[in-house]
Amino acid sequence: MNYLKITAKIRIYNYEELLFEEKNIVDKAKEAVFRAYAPYSGFKVGAAALMENGEIITGNNQENIAFPSGLCAERTTLFYAHSQYPGEAVRALAVAAHTKGDFIDRPISPCGACRQVMLETEMRFRRRVKVILYGKKEIYIIENIKDLLPLAFDQDFSFDNCL
Repeated sequence: MNYLKITAKIRIYNYEELLFEEKNIVDKAKEAVFRAYAPYSGFKVGAAALMENGEIITGNNQENIAFPSGLCAERTTLFYAHSQYPGEAVRALAVAAHTKGDFIDRPISPCGACRQVMLETEMRFRRRVKVILYGKKEIYIIENIKDLLPLAFDQDFSFDNCL
């Protein structure tokens, strides 16, 4: 028997250590939190995508009483960004969460479905997407989605390759 050890490279910062561009999209993600529709969970998530052309697109989670018909902030943001700028790569994606009257202390991590969409964004444009996960006490920066989604379902698993 063999073992496969999988590691992820995640840098941990505080807000003051971020670059201006990183602070800007974190701030936009934090603003987007307050436009979230989360009447059932009370857990509001905002995201901001920095596009290659310099535009910043924001989105947030949208819940629905017919669970699981809602959508996460990351996918809302990326789908809207690609619908508005279909030829533009995403350079960075910031995510922030707010509950019980305040932002959370430590970052939340995107769900599996969001990670897969984020990976597709990288593959689509052949460009890494920096992920910035905000928490009041610490901020995680991940340089590419593969660190969040090891053993990913990607172009190597095309239909022809699976037969």
